[in-house]
Amino acid sequence: MIDHVHDLASVREATDRLIAAVSSWDNAALAEPSRLPGWTRGHVLAHVARNADALVNVLQGLPMYKDGATRDADIERDATRPLDVQIADLRATADRFQAVGEEPADWNRTVELRNGVTDSASRVPFRRWVEVALHHVDLGAGYELEDLPEEFLLREIDFLADRWSGRPDVPPVTLRSADGRDLGTTGGTEGDPVTVEGSLGELLGWLAGRGDRGAGLVTKGGPLPELPPL
Repeated sequence: MIDHVHDLASVREATDRLIAAVSSWDNAALAEPSRLPGWTRGHVLAHVARNADALVNVLQGLPMYKDGATRDADIERDATRPLDVQIADLRATADRFQAVGEEPADWNRTVELRNGVTDSASRVPFRRWVEVALHHVDLGAGYELEDLPEEFLLREIDFLADRWSGRPDVPPVTLRSADGRDLGTTGGTEGDPVTVEGSLGELLGWLAGRGDRGAGLVTKGGPLPELPPL
């Protein structure tokens, strides 16, 4: 059972944490490279703001983005804005998302995201939490995957494991935490089974294509599988 009210509160906390982190920067810091190839930190912040608008659209039954080209152009347009403008935009779009999330609604309804992907409306706040939290890490500002709440790490590992399930280009994988917890399985049915073990942050980094991409993980039964791009 997804608690969208809890997730909305978590989104607010994650957004406040991100804004507090970047508020000490100057404009030059925004032009520095992020951890995402081809994107500056300004690109990351612009994307986080525009994603809030996009998920408001989703909750209101509108297309998430007009189209892919418009999405990319909006991020490029906003990436070079001064820091005070970026922060004001982050706050305003976060407030809009929260306001729409607090309106009476059928949270069991199905909504449509990008590329025809559908999901329960109740999961949208968690999707927003993922955007804010992971992109905070992508800023390379001292906030790492290991700093994310355990609840978040476990839920996102489960979500990504489900996303990779059934993929013929990924062998059967059992996920296990460093303290021995069984975190489920992912991958397809072809190839030799592999057990991948490590910290929750390392596992999420591997599944999400972030961090050192699994360099700190321990595998049994074979080498660490190379995951296709998300």
